Amino acid sequence: MYEDKLIDKIIADCPLCNSTHTVEKRQRRSQALVKGEAVDYSEVYYFCGNSEDENEFVPGLILEQNLLSAKNAYREYKKLLTSTDIIEIRKYYGLTQVEYSTILGWGEVTVTRYESKTIQDETYDRIMRLSKDNPMFMLECLNNHHDRFSDIRFNSIRSIIVQRINEVGSYYLTKQLIFSQYVLYETLSNLNGNKVLDLNKLSSVLGYFALFVKNLYKVKLMKLLWYADVLYFRRYGQSITGLVYVHMPLGALPIAYDEIASLPPLRVEEEFIKSEVAYRIYSMQDVSLASFTLDELNVLDLVSQRFMDYNTKDIVDYMHQESAYLNTNMYDVIPYDIAKDLRELK
Repeated sequence: MYEDKLIDKIIADCPLCNSTHTVEKRQRRSQALVKGEAVDYSEVYYFCGNSEDENEFVPGLILEQNLLSAKNAYREYKKLLTSTDIIEIRKYYGLTQVEYSTILGWGEVTVTRYESKTIQDETYDRIMRLSKDNPMFMLECLNNHHDRFSDIRFNSIRSIIVQRINEVGSYYLTKQLIFSQYVLYETLSNLNGNKVLDLNKLSSVLGYFALFVKNLYKVKLMKLLWYADVLYFRRYGQSITGLVYVHMPLGALPIAYDEIASLPPLRVEEEFIKSEVAYRIYSMQDVSLASFTLDELNVLDLVSQRFMDYNTKDIVDYMHQESAYLNTNMYDVIPYDIAKDLRELK
């Protein structure tokens, strides 16, 4: 049981003192046993200051919310979609619970149960994740169950799915291309900095550098990624992104660097500098600093400030003097443990 906090004061029928009066609505961290696992979750309860014996009670509706909160904590622990995640996926396509179940070929109440009380198994979870990540899959499922919708509703749903395809279709393909090149690095190792590739975190880091580093070009961006990952590994024994870097003529480059430069936070424009093609990086959207820990922000800020005024040639020449580069062969993967010899960034 953990320290609690006041959420609100409301008028309620109190079963403890059998009167209607102002009670405190409070919240605390608690523990529950879900499927044999002890999980921490956020519990809401009412506090009565008039009762001399018991002074806590939980109305039926609040009890249901607490149970769902505990189950969602279990889902997060097991890396399953929470009920909120499922609702967001369904609303992403503008569907009712029954419509979402129908499109996926399930019973009409299946999604209703997952959003309210039942914990899905891994098979159903993968299907729902796929429906969010790949709108083409949703379109195929809709076509397979065309006969279960009126023509008007079918066309309406199809229009929304096609819109989603146009919005994220290329991003989905880019993700698949990146993941296909990281299939050999799906376990923690010295090659990925003891972290499996995290595309969400990578996108946030790309957005950070694109937003805060001026005159940013593709080659320099890849070097900033390496310094951030290596410095974080040196300090905390883990990379930020899980990228794997290779010894290349222009320094360390992450595997799938072309695809990485195509991720949504970035906009890339070709420029000609002394008859050479250069790829300038712009930020397409604001970055949420809440997606980083304080330790991560400290490293990203340090790397940004250190190399802020470096052009591409400067940072390539600087990296060529790192022991991690000097002690590996061309086209070899650069192990993270060489980070212990990284020159200090001041």
